[in-house]
Amino acid sequence: LGRGGMTSGSLAFFSKDIHNGADDNASGTSMVLELARRLGARRDPPPRRVVFMAFSGEERGLLGSQYYVDHPLIPLDRTVMMINCDMVGRLNDKSELTMVGTGTSTGIAAIVDALGQSAGLKIKKVSGVTDAFGGSDHESFYKKQIPVLFAFTGLHGDYHRPSDDADLINYSGMARIADYLELIALDVVRRPRRPAYIK
Repeated sequence: LGRGGMTSGSLAFFSKDIHNGADDNASGTSMVLELARRLGARRDPPPRRVVFMAFSGEERGLLGSQYYVDHPLIPLDRTVMMINCDMVGRLNDKSELTMVGTGTSTGIAAIVDALGQSAGLKIKKVSGVTDAFGGSDHESFYKKQIPVLFAFTGLHGDYHRPSDDADLINYSGMARIADYLELIALDVVRRPRRPAYIK
């Protein structure tokens, strides 16, 4: 959000301090890069193509992701699922991770639960595409009938403020979430059939 300002989306209305956005959303961008590194380094390449993206304009109305689904690089009928990471840097001491979209595809809720339990995470499932705190880039894909999952560690008092900085990130928690999301991604790409979309 730059240095804030009344039209920036900052919740520190009169601040002119830089908003580094360590959790929102450097954490999600870092997670995408880490998952790309992990899957790219595997000796057994995934049987499906995995595309990694970072979208701009989410705060202005999902502009980047909406543009992509309207002008896809890979045809949407060959896009089997979108997994979104937005604000995954503040895993709390109860190890609670919200997974939004668990009802958008058949069988995904059970996988999310089982892998979460084995990872020692307390998964809070939301079947729809929003948890009432607002949406994110996965919504653009869901509107095009693509199943989605959205990983989120929750809102906090530093959201959209200059205090959302790197010293407050739970890096070991992010590593645990990366382990978990890697297994979810591998489950999806190894399925012989694409996950079924649920409206």
